[in-house]
Amino acid sequence: MSLLTLTNFGVRRGPCDILRGIDLSVGAGEVVGIIGPNGAGKTTLMRGALGLLASTGRSSLADLDPRVRGRAVSWLPQAREIAWPMSVERLVMLGRTPHLGAGQRASAEDTAAVERALQRMDLGGFRNRTATQLSGGEQARALIARALAQETPLLMADEPIAGLDPAHQIATMQTFASLADEGHSVIVSLHDLGLAARHCTRMVVIGGGGIVADGTPRAVLTPELLRETFGISAYVQDTPEGIVFQAMGVVA
Repeated sequence: MSLLTLTNFGVRRGPCDILRGIDLSVGAGEVVGIIGPNGAGKTTLMRGALGLLASTGRSSLADLDPRVRGRAVSWLPQAREIAWPMSVERLVMLGRTPHLGAGQRASAEDTAAVERALQRMDLGGFRNRTATQLSGGEQARALIARALAQETPLLMADEPIAGLDPAHQIATMQTFASLADEGHSVIVSLHDLGLAARHCTRMVVIGGGGIVADGTPRAVLTPELLRETFGISAYVQDTPEGIVFQAMGVVA
């Protein structure tokens, strides 16, 4: 079953085609890493697919009624804003909003979903802390937990691990992998190609306004692609623990 289908999809800003001719389908049980250089259109792709930007072609998510969409996909934007000084637990409960009717109080099911999200993000001891008083990395984890509490078939996250310490970067990617194991899917934009190679089941490379490559990390991370798309050389090796990736230098 496809959780997202893009057909001849594109996004224009003024006279410029940012993206064009995108065909992409994401099924259940995938962790799809969206990678590409700065300005390639990774954020634009996800925002357009969600119907947050005007687009051409078709996006199966943008076609949905907003309330239905809120139960089909959770969205974690790159900008991290917590507007009100509420508790972490209350912030995470906001992820349950698409499941509640007007004036409806949270149910035991909603409370359980919030608890699962807090535990996944190692925030059980932070539930009563004021979210706006947390460190930047802690706030990022709280916002990830809010998206997880939505418990949708698809999670889309834009640079979710930026600013996290190494342990929580790895733990977050492992959480995304566990979601895929449970039958959900995650689409995540990343700049850390090493973490993407280790934890994503699939990588989609954006460049030149379209998809440059789409496949397993080992199939995608070729010397030619790294040179032509990112301008780097790298060491890539299969090991019993997974793929090891290390950027080595800039290619002139």
